[in-house]
Amino acid sequence: MKLSQLKSGDEAQIRSLGNHPVANKLLEMGCLPGERLKVRRIAPFGDPMAIQILGYELALRRDEAEAIEVELLPKSPFL
Repeated sequence: MKLSQLKSGDEAQIRSLGNHPVANKLLEMGCLPGERLKVRRIAPFGDPMAIQILGYELALRRDEAEAIEVELLPKSPFL
């Protein structure tokens, strides 16, 4: 599943980064395989989206989020 397919509030774990021009920059900012993230907000037309990763928020364009393969994590029943 692609990060761009997630909805606000979804949590996921990064599986891999595709071949995108900003892939190295995303790696430097902590978007590493195995890291957990949460989708915080999505703009009205779906671009950009804000994710929370490693304690900070990162805004990504739709094409950047399309390059990140994630695994959707189950929602916690306690929240």
